[in-house]
Amino acid sequence: MHKRAETRGSRSAVRARKAAQPAVVGVRITHAERVVYPDANVTKLMVADYYARVGERMLPYVAGRPLSVMRCPDGLNAPCFFQKHLARYAVPGVGIVMIDESTGRNPYPVAESVEALVGMAQWNVLELHAWSSSARALDRPDTLVLDLDPDPALPWAALVQAARDTRALLESLDMVSFVKTTGGKGLHVVVPLERRSSWDEAKAFARGVALHMAEAWPERFTATSGEENRRRKIFVDYLRNARGATAVVPYSLRARPGARVATPLSWSELSAKTTPAEFTIATVPDRVRRGKDPWADYAKSAQRLTAKALRAVRGR
Repeated sequence: MHKRAETRGSRSAVRARKAAQPAVVGVRITHAERVVYPDANVTKLMVADYYARVGERMLPYVAGRPLSVMRCPDGLNAPCFFQKHLARYAVPGVGIVMIDESTGRNPYPVAESVEALVGMAQWNVLELHAWSSSARALDRPDTLVLDLDPDPALPWAALVQAARDTRALLESLDMVSFVKTTGGKGLHVVVPLERRSSWDEAKAFARGVALHMAEAWPERFTATSGEENRRRKIFVDYLRNARGATAVVPYSLRARPGARVATPLSWSELSAKTTPAEFTIATVPDRVRRGKDPWADYAKSAQRLTAKALRAVRGR
């Protein structure tokens, strides 16, 4: 009887602990009080609440895509790590897609709901990075990303002008583009694509754009990675346009001080006065709730990577 009473008491204690755990869209958040961003006094519960609040706006750029994530189990004051495969973990609302790779057939997480995004937060995920193709069409990219990665010594105004010049070049090829902050020091110029081109074509086009910019403005741009090549320049990183490469998802937090967010902007609001530091876990939910979606036309802007566009940059 004594052992049974102990067992009943233990079960009651477990139930009591679970009942005390706050729930966000039905997902129980353990260690909710843990401080994840010490400089901003942001807790794990606040991270979960953030993803619940921006989830509907974020889902179009996440749903159906293989994801890789940055996990910080003990917050930014402890080691964080990048994880591609879901392995044996059971994350609330999160599914898996099996992908053939050189290491074998591996399970990648897929998030199809706001519950899944909050489940990621429960799993101590801060950053979400997505493939540029869907799980249903892995070999047909539907997103092209030009990552403008500056020398830290450059002023923000130089990066703003670089994004505008990238847009103008794409427009000359009859291509529509969108822009977002990365949550770090750079900007992404993003082109939505119809699912017609191969990875080789997407990468070749992105490389051609990068080389064109480096040749047209050699004092401002480089298409070659490495700090020694980026001094006082902006590296136009085209390497994200390859099978298995990822880019940070719009509205994802970044695992960096300040709890900044990778934030879509309209081209009209991109300016030297609007800096990445403005877009954080504290400000973006209200921006989403109150403001017009700056990428409202993104889905309907999917375009072909045309033969004309490929010819224009071929051979570079």
